[in-house]
Amino acid sequence: MSAQVASFFDTVTNTVSYIIHAGEGSACAIIDSVLDFDPKAARTHTESADRLVAFVEQHQLKVQWLLETHAHADHLSAAPYLQSKLGGTIAIGESIRHVQGVFQKIFNLDSAFALDGSQFGHLFEPDEVFMIGDLAARAIHVPGHTPADMAYVVDERLVFVGDTLFMPDLGSARCDFPGGSAHTLYQSAQRILSMPADTVLYMCHDYPPATREASWQTTVAEQRADNIHLHDGTSEAEFVAMRTTRDATLGMPTLILPAIQVNIRAGHFPEAENNGVAYLKLPLNAL
Repeated sequence: MSAQVASFFDTVTNTVSYIIHAGEGSACAIIDSVLDFDPKAARTHTESADRLVAFVEQHQLKVQWLLETHAHADHLSAAPYLQSKLGGTIAIGESIRHVQGVFQKIFNLDSAFALDGSQFGHLFEPDEVFMIGDLAARAIHVPGHTPADMAYVVDERLVFVGDTLFMPDLGSARCDFPGGSAHTLYQSAQRILSMPADTVLYMCHDYPPATREASWQTTVAEQRADNIHLHDGTSEAEFVAMRTTRDATLGMPTLILPAIQVNIRAGHFPEAENNGVAYLKLPLNAL
């Protein structure tokens, strides 16, 4: 059986979620789901996630994995909601422990917040091999954007790259979040770009210019030829200088404060307080 990919683009956060499966009735994995969030009212809703539920149910798929490429700063994960509807194991790379430690300090989370990644059902080690039903998959560690970024390789021909590469005309992900590193991102990108030329790459985001529609599928060959930040011949020093200069001009993502607090908890909200309401923190002048 060969892998099939269904893509779902969220226009509010410019995030692409994926369902990887092997046809009707097969096991599947969901990558980088989105829980809709209204920052003005601090309300969540599930329209984006319900599109995934509808697809799974329509094709009688069995959810085995709910995969996160990293702890996102631009959207809240819908993994717990999807798990409640469809089952599956929520998984991320083992370096999420480092990210939790960084943000535990920033948000001054109390000792009840575990720093061992136990909020997730599974923590992938670098290059860990796993199965999506009959489909062979591999989790590769591609840090740089954050210390915990993972990419998921399916059938050794499809790669879900997370926030490492963007479409060739957009280049690469920022590296100025806590624990990020342009040097490390360059090395991670080279690992992906050293794969066979016809390897299909699926982006986590697209921020299309006015001249084209949103797009999220490309190849190693296209990236090596045309990526504006990482095309063949770009040295590590050139990339680091460009990325550092560019990152200094970028504002923080709109949802970074709520998103990080939720996503380091595997998409779960903090425990409700004695009035039955869960609260998130705003660390003033900390970022």
